[in-house]
Amino acid sequence: MTLPHRPSAVVFDMDGLLFDTEALWQAALLAAAAEAGHEIPDAVYAGSIGVRRSQCGGLFRAHFGEGFRFEDFHADWRRHFWAIAEKDLALKPGASELLEVLDQVRLPRAIATSSSRATVERHLTAHGLRDRFDQIVCRGDYENGKPAPDPFLKAAERLGVEARSCLALEDSHIGVRSAAAAGMMTVMVPDLLEPTEALRAVCVLVARDLHEVRDLVLAGL
Repeated sequence: MTLPHRPSAVVFDMDGLLFDTEALWQAALLAAAAEAGHEIPDAVYAGSIGVRRSQCGGLFRAHFGEGFRFEDFHADWRRHFWAIAEKDLALKPGASELLEVLDQVRLPRAIATSSSRATVERHLTAHGLRDRFDQIVCRGDYENGKPAPDPFLKAAERLGVEARSCLALEDSHIGVRSAAAAGMMTVMVPDLLEPTEALRAVCVLVARDLHEVRDLVLAGL
């Protein structure tokens, strides 16, 4: 398997792609729900993966009712997440090796995420990766969040390259749709959600991990 053409840059999602955070968010959700006496169906959590907080609120209110105080619940959810992340935040397999290859071949790279800048900085700093990315595009840097193409288009703009020349790496369904809508060569590295046939159709590759992405980059040089 090779890329359609040599990428000019690589654009990474963050949660579930670079960092093994989605499982931590799930554990935090269950802890916050247990604390409040709620039961969270798997479908509700699955629908929240990669989704902005405003959209996530609608999802939870659709399940629990319009009176559900999502902002209060989300604050507790975040509190549990950071308590877990302080000790359990880990890089996804192959992340370090992929970044080393990108350093060697001098390919620019960016992060395009729905997370806040404070969260991005905290995660990157925890693993000494702050200086390994040329640009960071996060919540507040674009008008429309994923699955709209805006985050990825903004990343390409800041890197000074055409979107179609970028390799985009994503783990979530809405992230894949966002990257593909931006016209990027899209690779999905599934985390908690497996790809649908429709998503496979817009991807260059569905990779088992970032080690496979590293091999894909090397094959295309």
